[in-house]
Amino acid sequence: MSTQSAATLESRIRVARIISRLNVGGPSIHVVNLNNGLGKLNFDCRLFSGYENPGEGSMLDYARSRGVAPLLLPELVGEATLRPRDVRAILRLASFFREWKPHIVHTHTAKAGFVGRIAACLSQVPVVVHTYHGHVLNGYFSPWKSEVLRRMERTLGRLSDRLIAISPEVRDDLVRFGVGVEEKIPIIPLGFDLTLFQRCERYRGELRKELGITPDYKLVGIVGRIFPVKNHRLFLEAAGLVKSARDKVHFVVVGDGQLRRQMEELAEQFELRSSVTFTGWRRDLPRIYADLDLLVVSSISEGTPVVAIEAMAAGCPVVGTKVGGMSSLIDDGRTGLLVESRDRTGLARRILEMLENPAVAARMAHAAREEVSHRFTVQQLVSKTEKLYRDLLRAKGITA
Repeated sequence: MSTQSAATLESRIRVARIISRLNVGGPSIHVVNLNNGLGKLNFDCRLFSGYENPGEGSMLDYARSRGVAPLLLPELVGEATLRPRDVRAILRLASFFREWKPHIVHTHTAKAGFVGRIAACLSQVPVVVHTYHGHVLNGYFSPWKSEVLRRMERTLGRLSDRLIAISPEVRDDLVRFGVGVEEKIPIIPLGFDLTLFQRCERYRGELRKELGITPDYKLVGIVGRIFPVKNHRLFLEAAGLVKSARDKVHFVVVGDGQLRRQMEELAEQFELRSSVTFTGWRRDLPRIYADLDLLVVSSISEGTPVVAIEAMAAGCPVVGTKVGGMSSLIDDGRTGLLVESRDRTGLARRILEMLENPAVAARMAHAAREEVSHRFTVQQLVSKTEKLYRDLLRAKGITA
Protein backbone atom coordinates (compact mmCIF):
# COMPACT_ATOMS: atom_id res chain seq x y z
CA MET A 1 0.00 0.00 0.00
CA SER A 2 1.45 3.33 -1.01
CA THR A 3 0.42 6.95 -0.91
CA GLN A 4 0.26 9.60 -3.58
CA SER A 5 -0.11 13.38 -3.46
CA ALA A 6 -3.35 14.98 -4.55
CA ALA A 7 -3.90 14.51 -8.26
CA THR A 8 -6.61 14.61 -10.87
CA LEU A 9 -7.08 11.65 -13.17
CA GLU A 10 -6.35 12.90 -16.65
CA SER A 11 -8.06 9.94 -18.34
CA ARG A 12 -9.77 6.67 -17.48
CA ILE A 13 -9.05 5.00 -14.14
CA ARG A 14 -6.47 2.28 -14.79
CA VAL A 15 -7.03 -1.04 -12.99
CA ALA A 16 -4.68 -4.02 -13.16
CA ARG A 17 -6.62 -7.14 -12.15
CA ILE A 18 -4.67 -10.32 -11.42
CA ILE A 19 -5.88 -13.90 -10.99
CA SER A 20 -3.78 -17.04 -10.64
CA ARG A 21 -5.51 -18.82 -13.52
CA LEU A 22 -8.74 -18.75 -15.51
CA ASN A 23 -9.83 -22.26 -14.61
CA VAL A 24 -13.49 -23.30 -14.58
CA GLY A 25 -15.10 -21.76 -11.52
CA GLY A 26 -16.56 -18.72 -9.82
CA PRO A 27 -13.43 -16.55 -9.49
CA SER A 28 -12.84 -16.65 -13.26
CA ILE A 29 -16.42 -15.63 -14.05
CA HIS A 30 -16.20 -12.94 -11.37
CA VAL A 31 -13.07 -11.23 -12.75
CA VAL A 32 -14.33 -11.34 -16.33
CA ASN A 33 -17.65 -9.80 -15.32
CA LEU A 34 -15.85 -7.09 -13.33
CA ASN A 35 -13.52 -6.12 -16.15
CA ASN A 36 -16.31 -6.19 -18.71
CA GLY A 37 -18.70 -4.17 -16.53
CA LEU A 38 -16.19 -1.57 -15.34
CA GLY A 39 -14.86 -1.22 -18.88
CA LYS A 40 -18.23 0.26 -19.85
CA LEU A 41 -17.67 2.96 -17.25
CA ASN A 42 -14.67 5.25 -16.75
CA PHE A 43 -12.18 2.40 -16.23
CA ASP A 44 -9.35 0.94 -18.28
CA CYS A 45 -9.13 -2.59 -16.88
CA ARG A 46 -6.46 -5.11 -17.81
CA LEU A 47 -6.53 -8.71 -16.68
CA PHE A 48 -3.39 -10.73 -15.92
CA SER A 49 -3.59 -14.49 -15.50
CA GLY A 50 -1.43 -17.57 -15.24
CA TYR A 51 -2.17 -20.88 -16.96
CA GLU A 52 -4.55 -23.57 -15.72
CA ASN A 53 -3.33 -26.74 -14.08
CA PRO A 54 -3.98 -30.04 -15.95
CA GLY A 55 -7.60 -31.20 -15.87
CA GLU A 56 -9.02 -27.93 -14.50
CA GLY A 57 -10.66 -26.69 -17.69
CA SER A 58 -10.22 -23.18 -19.08
CA MET A 59 -12.51 -20.16 -19.23
CA LEU A 60 -10.33 -18.23 -21.65
CA ASP A 61 -13.00 -18.50 -24.36
CA TYR A 62 -15.57 -17.14 -21.92
CA ALA A 63 -13.33 -14.13 -21.22
CA ARG A 64 -12.73 -13.39 -24.90
CA SER A 65 -16.43 -13.72 -25.72
CA ARG A 66 -17.04 -10.85 -23.33
CA GLY A 67 -14.36 -8.63 -24.72
CA VAL A 68 -11.75 -9.41 -22.07
CA ALA A 69 -8.34 -10.40 -23.47
CA PRO A 70 -6.11 -11.52 -20.58
CA LEU A 71 -2.34 -11.12 -20.63
CA LEU A 72 -1.11 -14.63 -19.83
CA LEU A 73 1.96 -14.94 -17.62
CA PRO A 74 3.70 -18.33 -17.67
CA GLU A 75 5.53 -17.35 -14.46
CA LEU A 76 2.23 -17.13 -12.54
CA VAL A 77 1.32 -20.60 -11.30
CA GLY A 78 -1.56 -21.31 -8.92
CA GLU A 79 0.22 -23.45 -6.34
CA ALA A 80 0.37 -23.03 -2.56
CA THR A 81 4.17 -23.13 -2.65
CA LEU A 82 6.87 -20.51 -3.13
CA ARG A 83 9.19 -21.04 -6.07
CA PRO A 84 11.81 -19.00 -8.01
CA ARG A 85 9.27 -18.37 -10.78
CA ASP A 86 7.18 -16.41 -8.26
CA VAL A 87 10.03 -13.90 -8.06
CA ARG A 88 10.03 -13.68 -11.86
CA ALA A 89 6.27 -13.08 -11.81
CA ILE A 90 6.69 -10.29 -9.23
CA LEU A 91 9.44 -8.60 -11.24
CA ARG A 92 7.51 -8.85 -14.50
CA LEU A 93 4.36 -7.38 -12.96
CA ALA A 94 6.31 -4.64 -11.21
CA SER A 95 7.95 -3.69 -14.50
CA PHE A 96 4.58 -3.47 -16.20
CA PHE A 97 3.11 -1.42 -13.34
CA ARG A 98 5.98 1.08 -13.47
CA GLU A 99 5.42 1.52 -17.20
CA TRP A 100 1.60 1.57 -17.29
CA LYS A 101 1.12 3.26 -13.88
CA PRO A 102 -2.20 1.73 -12.79
CA HIS A 103 -4.17 3.64 -10.18
CA ILE A 104 -5.43 0.37 -8.69
CA VAL A 105 -4.09 -3.18 -8.46
CA HIS A 106 -6.81 -5.66 -7.55
CA THR A 107 -5.82 -9.30 -6.98
CA HIS A 108 -7.93 -12.45 -6.79
CA THR A 109 -6.96 -15.91 -5.44
CA ALA A 110 -4.01 -16.67 -3.16
CA LYS A 111 -0.97 -16.85 -5.43
CA ALA A 112 -2.07 -13.83 -7.48
CA GLY A 113 -2.60 -11.99 -4.20
CA PHE A 114 0.96 -12.79 -3.15
CA VAL A 115 2.82 -11.80 -6.32
CA GLY A 116 0.44 -8.99 -7.30
CA ARG A 117 0.45 -7.15 -4.00
CA ILE A 118 4.20 -7.32 -3.63
CA ALA A 119 4.64 -6.06 -7.21
CA ALA A 120 2.18 -3.23 -6.50
CA CYS A 121 4.09 -2.25 -3.37
CA LEU A 122 7.43 -2.25 -5.22
CA SER A 123 5.89 -0.09 -7.95
CA GLN A 124 4.16 2.33 -5.53
CA VAL A 125 0.70 1.74 -6.95
CA PRO A 126 -1.70 4.11 -5.09
CA VAL A 127 -4.48 1.62 -4.26
CA VAL A 128 -4.16 -2.12 -3.60
CA VAL A 129 -7.18 -4.40 -3.12
CA HIS A 130 -7.48 -8.18 -2.73
CA THR A 131 -10.62 -10.33 -2.97
CA TYR A 132 -10.93 -13.54 -0.96
CA HIS A 133 -13.18 -15.92 -2.90
CA GLY A 134 -12.54 -18.39 -0.11
CA HIS A 135 -9.32 -19.20 1.71
CA VAL A 136 -6.85 -21.97 2.54
CA LEU A 137 -6.01 -20.71 6.02
CA ASN A 138 -7.33 -23.73 7.87
CA GLY A 139 -8.00 -27.39 7.12
CA TYR A 140 -6.24 -27.65 3.75
CA PHE A 141 -2.66 -28.26 4.84
CA SER A 142 -0.62 -29.39 7.83
CA PRO A 143 -0.81 -27.19 10.97
CA TRP A 144 2.64 -25.69 10.40
CA LYS A 145 1.96 -24.87 6.75
CA SER A 146 -1.42 -23.36 7.63
CA GLU A 147 0.28 -21.12 10.21
CA VAL A 148 2.86 -20.01 7.64
CA LEU A 149 0.06 -19.11 5.23
CA ARG A 150 -1.80 -17.20 7.92
CA ARG A 151 1.31 -15.19 8.79
CA MET A 152 1.89 -14.45 5.11
CA GLU A 153 -1.71 -13.27 4.62
CA ARG A 154 -1.46 -11.03 7.68
CA THR A 155 1.61 -9.37 6.17
CA LEU A 156 -0.04 -9.01 2.77
CA GLY A 157 -3.10 -7.58 4.49
CA ARG A 158 -0.96 -4.70 5.74
CA LEU A 159 0.04 -4.01 2.11
CA SER A 160 -3.62 -3.76 1.09
CA ASP A 161 -6.02 -0.84 1.31
CA ARG A 162 -9.00 -3.18 1.43
CA LEU A 163 -9.64 -6.92 1.65
CA ILE A 164 -12.93 -7.90 0.00
CA ALA A 165 -14.86 -10.95 1.20
CA ILE A 166 -17.57 -12.51 -0.94
CA SER A 167 -19.62 -13.63 2.06
CA PRO A 168 -19.99 -12.85 5.78
CA GLU A 169 -18.50 -16.24 6.64
CA VAL A 170 -15.32 -15.54 4.67
CA ARG A 171 -15.01 -12.12 6.34
CA ASP A 172 -15.49 -13.63 9.80
CA ASP A 173 -12.75 -16.19 9.12
CA LEU A 174 -10.35 -13.47 7.99
CA VAL A 175 -11.00 -11.53 11.19
CA ARG A 176 -10.67 -14.68 13.31
CA PHE A 177 -7.28 -15.52 11.78
CA GLY A 178 -6.03 -11.97 12.20
CA VAL A 179 -5.73 -11.22 8.49
CA GLY A 180 -7.60 -7.94 8.84
CA VAL A 181 -10.08 -6.03 10.98
CA GLU A 182 -13.77 -6.06 10.13
CA GLU A 183 -13.79 -2.37 9.14
CA LYS A 184 -11.20 -3.08 6.45
CA ILE A 185 -13.11 -6.02 4.93
CA PRO A 186 -16.23 -5.01 2.96
CA ILE A 187 -18.50 -7.76 1.67
CA ILE A 188 -19.17 -7.68 -2.07
CA PRO A 189 -21.08 -10.78 -3.24
CA LEU A 190 -20.38 -12.50 -6.53
CA GLY A 191 -22.20 -11.27 -9.61
CA PHE A 192 -23.41 -13.29 -12.59
CA ASP A 193 -25.61 -13.11 -15.64
CA LEU A 194 -28.10 -15.82 -14.70
CA THR A 195 -30.43 -15.34 -17.68
CA LEU A 196 -29.55 -18.63 -19.41
CA PHE A 197 -30.16 -20.58 -16.20
CA GLN A 198 -33.47 -18.82 -15.53
CA ARG A 199 -34.65 -19.85 -19.00
CA CYS A 200 -33.35 -23.41 -19.02
CA GLU A 201 -36.77 -25.11 -19.08
CA ARG A 202 -36.53 -25.32 -22.87
CA TYR A 203 -33.81 -27.97 -22.48
CA ARG A 204 -35.79 -30.27 -20.21
CA GLY A 205 -35.50 -33.91 -21.22
CA GLU A 206 -32.38 -33.50 -23.39
CA LEU A 207 -29.83 -34.70 -20.82
CA ARG A 208 -31.98 -37.68 -19.87
CA LYS A 209 -32.28 -38.63 -23.53
CA GLU A 210 -28.50 -38.32 -23.98
CA LEU A 211 -27.79 -40.52 -20.94
CA GLY A 212 -30.62 -42.96 -21.60
CA ILE A 213 -32.31 -42.15 -18.28
CA THR A 214 -36.08 -42.59 -18.30
CA PRO A 215 -38.40 -40.02 -16.64
CA ASP A 216 -39.25 -42.37 -13.77
CA TYR A 217 -35.64 -42.17 -12.51
CA LYS A 218 -34.46 -39.40 -10.19
CA LEU A 219 -31.30 -37.64 -11.39
CA VAL A 220 -28.85 -36.36 -8.74
CA GLY A 221 -25.75 -34.44 -9.77
CA ILE A 222 -22.55 -32.81 -8.58
CA VAL A 223 -20.85 -30.16 -10.73
CA GLY A 224 -17.28 -28.86 -10.55
CA ARG A 225 -13.60 -29.71 -10.38
CA ILE A 226 -12.88 -33.25 -9.19
CA PHE A 227 -10.46 -31.94 -6.62
CA PRO A 228 -9.87 -32.77 -2.91
CA VAL A 229 -11.68 -29.72 -1.51
CA LYS A 230 -14.88 -30.61 -3.43
CA ASN A 231 -14.98 -33.99 -1.63
CA HIS A 232 -16.51 -36.12 -4.37
CA ARG A 233 -15.81 -39.13 -2.17
CA LEU A 234 -18.51 -37.93 0.23
CA PHE A 235 -20.92 -37.56 -2.68
CA LEU A 236 -20.25 -41.14 -3.80
CA GLU A 237 -20.51 -42.50 -0.25
CA ALA A 238 -23.89 -40.79 0.16
CA ALA A 239 -24.91 -42.04 -3.29
CA GLY A 240 -24.26 -45.59 -2.17
CA LEU A 241 -26.52 -45.13 0.85
CA VAL A 242 -29.24 -43.51 -1.25
CA LYS A 243 -29.06 -46.29 -3.82
CA SER A 244 -29.50 -48.91 -1.11
CA ALA A 245 -32.59 -47.09 0.18
CA ARG A 246 -34.46 -46.59 -3.08
CA ASP A 247 -34.52 -47.81 -6.65
CA LYS A 248 -34.60 -45.75 -9.83
CA VAL A 249 -32.02 -43.08 -8.99
CA HIS A 250 -29.02 -42.17 -11.15
CA PHE A 251 -26.06 -39.97 -10.29
CA VAL A 252 -24.15 -37.60 -12.58
CA VAL A 253 -20.64 -36.24 -11.97
CA VAL A 254 -20.09 -33.18 -14.19
CA GLY A 255 -16.52 -31.93 -14.36
CA ASP A 256 -12.99 -33.24 -14.38
CA GLY A 257 -9.76 -32.99 -12.42
CA GLN A 258 -6.86 -34.76 -10.82
CA LEU A 259 -9.04 -37.21 -8.84
CA ARG A 260 -11.34 -38.34 -11.61
CA ARG A 261 -9.80 -41.77 -12.09
CA GLN A 262 -9.76 -42.33 -8.34
CA MET A 263 -13.45 -41.39 -8.10
CA GLU A 264 -14.33 -43.72 -10.98
CA GLU A 265 -12.55 -46.51 -9.10
CA LEU A 266 -14.50 -45.64 -5.96
CA ALA A 267 -17.76 -45.86 -7.88
CA GLU A 268 -16.75 -49.38 -8.91
CA GLN A 269 -15.77 -50.21 -5.33
CA PHE A 270 -19.14 -48.98 -4.02
CA GLU A 271 -20.93 -51.01 -6.73
CA LEU A 272 -22.26 -47.81 -8.26
CA ARG A 273 -20.63 -47.87 -11.68
CA SER A 274 -23.86 -48.58 -13.55
CA SER A 275 -25.61 -45.90 -11.50
CA VAL A 276 -23.07 -43.08 -11.99
CA THR A 277 -22.17 -41.20 -15.18
CA PHE A 278 -18.96 -39.15 -15.34
CA THR A 279 -19.52 -36.58 -18.10
CA GLY A 280 -16.26 -34.59 -17.99
CA TRP A 281 -16.38 -30.84 -18.51
CA ARG A 282 -19.57 -29.50 -20.05
CA ARG A 283 -20.29 -26.07 -21.50
CA ASP A 284 -24.06 -26.61 -21.52
CA LEU A 285 -24.74 -26.26 -17.80
CA PRO A 286 -28.26 -24.82 -18.24
CA ARG A 287 -29.07 -28.05 -20.09
CA ILE A 288 -27.60 -30.05 -17.18
CA TYR A 289 -29.55 -28.24 -14.45
CA ALA A 290 -32.78 -28.43 -16.46
CA ASP A 291 -32.90 -32.20 -15.94
CA LEU A 292 -31.38 -32.60 -12.48
CA ASP A 293 -33.83 -33.37 -9.69
CA LEU A 294 -31.18 -32.31 -7.20
CA LEU A 295 -27.72 -30.74 -7.09
CA VAL A 296 -25.35 -31.75 -4.30
CA VAL A 297 -22.45 -29.60 -3.03
CA SER A 298 -20.28 -31.86 -0.84
CA SER A 299 -17.29 -29.53 -0.38
CA ILE A 300 -14.99 -29.35 2.63
CA SER A 301 -14.60 -25.59 2.13
CA GLU A 302 -16.30 -22.97 -0.05
CA GLY A 303 -16.47 -19.23 -0.53
CA THR A 304 -19.80 -18.97 -2.30
CA PRO A 305 -20.26 -21.93 -4.67
CA VAL A 306 -21.18 -20.72 -8.14
CA VAL A 307 -22.69 -24.07 -9.13
CA ALA A 308 -25.21 -23.76 -6.30
CA ILE A 309 -26.18 -20.24 -7.44
CA GLU A 310 -26.57 -21.44 -11.04
CA ALA A 311 -28.69 -24.43 -9.98
CA MET A 312 -30.87 -22.26 -7.76
CA ALA A 313 -31.40 -19.80 -10.62
CA ALA A 314 -32.40 -22.76 -12.81
CA GLY A 315 -34.99 -23.93 -10.28
CA CYS A 316 -32.98 -27.02 -9.31
CA PRO A 317 -33.13 -27.92 -5.58
CA VAL A 318 -29.79 -27.94 -3.72
CA VAL A 319 -28.39 -29.91 -0.79
CA GLY A 320 -25.01 -28.73 0.47
CA THR A 321 -22.50 -29.04 3.27
CA LYS A 322 -22.55 -26.31 5.90
CA VAL A 323 -19.17 -24.77 5.04
CA GLY A 324 -17.94 -21.27 4.15
CA GLY A 325 -20.55 -19.15 2.43
CA MET A 326 -23.10 -21.96 2.10
CA SER A 327 -24.91 -20.88 5.26
CA SER A 328 -25.52 -17.37 3.93
CA LEU A 329 -26.42 -18.70 0.47
CA ILE A 330 -28.92 -21.35 1.61
CA ASP A 331 -31.52 -20.75 4.28
CA ASP A 332 -31.78 -24.31 5.57
CA GLY A 333 -35.29 -25.63 5.10
CA ARG A 334 -36.47 -22.64 3.06
CA THR A 335 -34.20 -22.34 0.00
CA GLY A 336 -32.43 -25.68 0.26
CA LEU A 337 -31.01 -28.13 2.76
CA LEU A 338 -27.69 -28.12 4.63
CA VAL A 339 -25.74 -30.88 6.33
CA GLU A 340 -22.55 -30.97 8.38
CA SER A 341 -19.37 -31.44 6.39
CA ARG A 342 -18.08 -35.03 5.98
CA ASP A 343 -21.36 -36.53 7.26
CA ARG A 344 -22.22 -39.13 4.65
CA THR A 345 -25.24 -40.47 6.55
CA GLY A 346 -26.62 -36.97 7.04
CA LEU A 347 -26.02 -36.10 3.39
CA ALA A 348 -27.76 -39.28 2.20
CA ARG A 349 -30.71 -38.53 4.50
CA ARG A 350 -31.03 -34.98 3.15
CA ILE A 351 -30.86 -36.22 -0.46
CA LEU A 352 -33.62 -38.72 0.27
CA GLU A 353 -35.74 -35.99 1.90
CA MET A 354 -35.62 -34.00 -1.32
CA LEU A 355 -36.25 -36.97 -3.62
CA GLU A 356 -39.15 -38.35 -1.59
CA ASN A 357 -40.90 -34.99 -1.10
CA PRO A 358 -41.02 -33.40 -4.57
CA ALA A 359 -43.60 -30.78 -3.56
CA VAL A 360 -41.37 -29.57 -0.70
CA ALA A 361 -38.31 -29.63 -2.98
CA ALA A 362 -40.17 -27.58 -5.60
CA ARG A 363 -41.23 -25.01 -3.00
CA MET A 364 -37.62 -24.60 -1.81
CA ALA A 365 -36.38 -24.37 -5.41
CA HIS A 366 -38.90 -21.61 -6.18
CA ALA A 367 -37.88 -19.59 -3.12
CA ALA A 368 -34.19 -20.07 -3.97
CA ARG A 369 -34.70 -18.98 -7.56
CA GLU A 370 -36.39 -15.75 -6.48
CA GLU A 371 -33.64 -14.96 -3.98
CA VAL A 372 -30.51 -15.54 -6.08
CA SER A 373 -31.99 -13.66 -9.01
CA HIS A 374 -31.75 -10.47 -6.95
CA ARG A 375 -28.69 -11.14 -4.78
CA PHE A 376 -26.02 -12.11 -7.30
CA THR A 377 -26.30 -9.72 -10.23
CA VAL A 378 -23.47 -8.30 -12.30
CA GLN A 379 -24.95 -4.85 -11.77
CA GLN A 380 -24.55 -4.93 -7.99
CA LEU A 381 -21.04 -6.38 -8.29
CA VAL A 382 -19.91 -3.63 -10.64
CA SER A 383 -21.62 -0.77 -8.80
CA LYS A 384 -20.27 -1.78 -5.37
CA THR A 385 -16.77 -2.27 -6.74
CA GLU A 386 -16.88 1.06 -8.58
CA LYS A 387 -17.90 2.88 -5.39
CA LEU A 388 -15.12 1.19 -3.41
CA TYR A 389 -12.51 2.11 -6.01
CA ARG A 390 -13.61 5.75 -6.15
CA ASP A 391 -13.74 6.04 -2.35
CA LEU A 392 -10.22 4.62 -2.01
CA LEU A 393 -8.82 6.90 -4.73
CA ARG A 394 -10.50 9.92 -3.14
CA ALA A 395 -8.96 9.00 0.22
CA LYS A 396 -5.54 9.14 -1.48
CA GLY A 397 -6.32 12.56 -2.90
CA ILE A 398 -6.85 11.24 -6.42
CA THR A 399 -10.04 12.55 -8.01
CA ALA A 400 -11.71 11.75 -11.30
